[in-house]
Amino acid sequence: MDLCNINDIKTLLARHGFHFSKSKGQNFLTQRWVPQRIVTEAGVDGSCGVLEVGPGIGPLTRELCRQANKVVAVEVDTSLKPVLAETMADADHLEIIFGDILKTDIAALVREKFAGLKPMACANLPYYITTPVLAALLSARCFDSVTVMVQKEVAQRICAKAGSSEYGAFSVFCQYYAEPALLFDVPASCFIPQPKVTSAVLQLRVRTAPPCEILDETLFFRVVKTSFAQRRKTLLNGLCSGFSELGKQRLTEILTSCGIAPSVRGETLDITAFARIANALCGALRT
Repeated sequence: MDLCNINDIKTLLARHGFHFSKSKGQNFLTQRWVPQRIVTEAGVDGSCGVLEVGPGIGPLTRELCRQANKVVAVEVDTSLKPVLAETMADADHLEIIFGDILKTDIAALVREKFAGLKPMACANLPYYITTPVLAALLSARCFDSVTVMVQKEVAQRICAKAGSSEYGAFSVFCQYYAEPALLFDVPASCFIPQPKVTSAVLQLRVRTAPPCEILDETLFFRVVKTSFAQRRKTLLNGLCSGFSELGKQRLTEILTSCGIAPSVRGETLDITAFARIANALCGALRT
């Protein structure tokens, strides 16, 4: 069975009475080159244990199983149980877990399933849960790399540089945890049903340490979130909203001491600049 052939897909789904769920954002691949290229560019080989999120009917799963030492796939849609039981029947080093990845202890799962292997994550992510799933995978800090297919616009935002229109709080979040690279585009014509946007495959090579010294990670992300909360506001006004306890004058002094003009906007700052602010605030909030 060709899991990327439209006729085979339709026959398979009809046999199991499966219907696409708009609420789950289900779009199945119809071009075999896409999962093949994802696995190749992700660098999956026999030394790897791969966590896949949302296998669907299994086209990417099958390609992962051909290369990886072990694959664990987490699928939230239990109606796909009989479908995957058929399509993945011969994959003896695959384990399918039916559950919600956002309610899963990802680090514990990886420790249990991939001992002695290089852990990776791969996924064709539904658009509506891209941000929370990526955040969960990265913050678990247990993967060598995370390779995902997402909406192209989201991929561009994740890779965006400071000062660009696409740059935002999620750009900073992802770049704090990993080094992202946009690998290739996937047209809407490669899916059934066809989405209304172009997709892109993105790889995030997870950092082994933060990109710069940060005294308080929670405070760092609070600074970032506050700085982007209202993009039209100056950095000073944004911080005043998020750190009202310090007052405008004290915040002005802190920014100046960091070599940052209070009149700039948050989207012009890179991770190092946000770290300087957060570290200075860390001291100020303790006094």
